[in-house]
Amino acid sequence: MGKLIYSMITSLDGYVEAAQGDIGRGAEVPEVHTFIGRRFRDVGTYLYGRRMYEIMVFWETVHQQPDVPPHILEYSEIWRAADKVVYSTTLEEVRSKRTRIEREFDPEAIRRLKSETDHDISVNGPALAAQAIAAGLVDEYHLFLTTSAVGGGKRFFPDGVRLDLELVEHKVFPSGLVYLGYRAP
Repeated sequence: MGKLIYSMITSLDGYVEAAQGDIGRGAEVPEVHTFIGRRFRDVGTYLYGRRMYEIMVFWETVHQQPDVPPHILEYSEIWRAADKVVYSTTLEEVRSKRTRIEREFDPEAIRRLKSETDHDISVNGPALAAQAIAAGLVDEYHLFLTTSAVGGGKRFFPDGVRLDLELVEHKVFPSGLVYLGYRAP
């Protein structure tokens, strides 16, 4: 049975996208990219909203560029080997292999997917993750906290949801970025 994991790089004050500018420093170093890549090695399926997919499709072709650092190549291989599901009512076609479009998020379909797979599943993007959280589907939360408080934007956790989680792992990187891994009871 697979676990559903929600993970994003997040500002210190809990935003995955700042109202103005970026969400801060600390995630851009090779050590962090390598750690994230290895953390997601067991993910067999990525669930994306359209906007997050359009950001992540970068990984489909980055390996074709000259002089790509090894840590980028490593994650690119992991990403290309996984299945991708994009939830969108507007996206007409995908730009990556192993990818399909679903027009609406169906919690029962995700429950079936979790029970039928031996790989983990990653849900990415705060709007799509909010639906998975509301349906009680998320098993683990992986936050990568930057060194900046940005004061507003799109939040990692949706409003109106109470979660009491168990901290199961943490790591502090020399860049100041902090990884926090939580499990839902």
